[in-house]
Amino acid sequence: MKKIISKTIVYLLLVVGALTMLLPFFWMVSTSFKTGFEALQVPPTWLPKKLQVTNWISAWKAAPFATYLLNSVIVSFMTTIGQIITAIMAAFAFAKMNFHGKKILFTILLATMMVPGEMLIIPNFVTLSQLHIVNTYGALILPWLASFFAVFTLRQSFASVPDQLYYAAKLDGASDWKFLWQILVPNAKSSITAIGLLQIIGSWNSFMWPLIVTNTDKMRTLPVGLQAFSSDSGVNYPELMAASTFVILPMVILYLFLNKYVVAGISGGGIKG
Repeated sequence: MKKIISKTIVYLLLVVGALTMLLPFFWMVSTSFKTGFEALQVPPTWLPKKLQVTNWISAWKAAPFATYLLNSVIVSFMTTIGQIITAIMAAFAFAKMNFHGKKILFTILLATMMVPGEMLIIPNFVTLSQLHIVNTYGALILPWLASFFAVFTLRQSFASVPDQLYYAAKLDGASDWKFLWQILVPNAKSSITAIGLLQIIGSWNSFMWPLIVTNTDKMRTLPVGLQAFSSDSGVNYPELMAASTFVILPMVILYLFLNKYVVAGISGGGIKG
């Protein structure tokens, strides 16, 4: 009986937590179908009296969202592919190869994870300005082609593969390259998928960096494009919520299909049966 009561309490807490997390998303979607008056009404109304579908049409036409969408797709795809490749290479070196200063270098790189990202904005911007690539895809992509969090995660997964398997492969004539791509990478597919998913979401939702390094509509991404609904005269909340919904919707769908890999990739590892 005690177990049933404890499980019921846990499930109730989980339901309350889930509803609390979903409430802002429900409010966003609901507001996107309201009139301007309803969006600011006090006390607030949870559901619109009449669905204003025109908010979605007006939101799409308010800014060149097709261009923003293309830029977000390109940047998210390129940074994710680049980060996965660099993480795989570095993780293999730290997990299976022996070289002078390996532990010291790993410790230094691990310490960089404690540096706030805001501290890197000015140095990165100055570097890109000197390279004359501000307001280009290079500025949006290059600083995010490597992540030590991804390296650390993959290194843990690679290290869980027994060294005996590595030495046996070497005795059979397999090169490091072949061992990496035919044994380690397939074994770490959950970790790689998790890293890719987290990077896609992070890149898709990035606001500050694209805002800083772009100055034309041609290069801006979706989160930056949401500024089109804020002006000196105020904010058009229904259209802003409509735009926010179709900006976030692709990531929600992607996460719903791949969320199991995040848990499996971060917490798992080792040889799969």
